[in-house]
Amino acid sequence: MRELHELGELEDVVALFEGIWGSTPGSSPVSVEQMRALAHAGNYVAGAFEDDRLVGASVAFFAAPVGESLHSHVTGALPGRRAGPALKLHQREWALARGLRRITWTFDPLVRRNAHFNLAKLGGRPVEYLTSFYGRMDDAINGGDDTDRALVVWELDRPGHPDHSDGRDDAVVVPADAPTVLWEREGLPVVGHSDAATVLIDVPPDIESLRRTDPGAAKAWRLAMREVLGGLLAEGARVTGFHARTSYVVTRGATA
Repeated sequence: MRELHELGELEDVVALFEGIWGSTPGSSPVSVEQMRALAHAGNYVAGAFEDDRLVGASVAFFAAPVGESLHSHVTGALPGRRAGPALKLHQREWALARGLRRITWTFDPLVRRNAHFNLAKLGGRPVEYLTSFYGRMDDAINGGDDTDRALVVWELDRPGHPDHSDGRDDAVVVPADAPTVLWEREGLPVVGHSDAATVLIDVPPDIESLRRTDPGAAKAWRLAMREVLGGLLAEGARVTGFHARTSYVVTRGATA
C-alpha cells in the first residue's frame, strides 16, 4: 500500500479502472490529469500492489466540513486479493493522521455486496439518497441504468470499528416483528407499506447480472429502491445496519 504521484503510476490506475468498469479507453472514472492535480495538492491517491503489480487504487479529496472530512471519489480493486478492504483501512489511517473525523463516499444501493461491505464491515451509514447522481453511465457495471447513489458517512472515531481482516460484521439488532417493505418475488421488486418503527428493505442478489439479462426488471428495482429507501431517508429515517447480508435496516426517529 502506498501513495501514488508519478505519471506512469497514474496511467496504470486509469488502465486498472477501465478494466474493472469495462469502460472504453479514455472513459475511466478519473483521469491521469485529475489524479496528478489531486495528489500534488495533498489529496489521497493510493494504490495496492501484489508482487509489484497494481491490483487496486483509490482517489479521495478533502471535503466540507473543512478540516474534518475526506470524500472518497472512486475505489476499484481486482477480485480475490482483499485489496479493497486494505485500501479502506489505509485511507482511514491516512485521514486520521491528518486530523480528519469522517470519510464519505457514494455507492449504488442496489449492489448487495457493496452494501454489506460498507455497512456491516466498515460501519458506515447511508445518510442521503441521491437520484441519478452521475447521470446515465453505459459501462459494464452500470449498464446504462440511472446512477442513483447512497451517500455514506464513515465516522472514524466511532467505537468498535471492525477490522475486516477477521471477517466480523457490525452487529445490528432487528426487532423480531420488523416488517419487510421491499422484497423480491420472481425476480421483481414488491413494495409494501408499514408504519413500524423499524423496517427491512431487501436488496436484489445480483443487480449487475440482472441489468444484462433483464433490463426491465433492473429498472423496476431502481425505481422501487428510489421510492422506498429514498423516501424513508427523505422523511428523516436512519439506516442503522445491513442484516443477514440481504437487507437494509431502517429505523424511524433514531440515530445511526
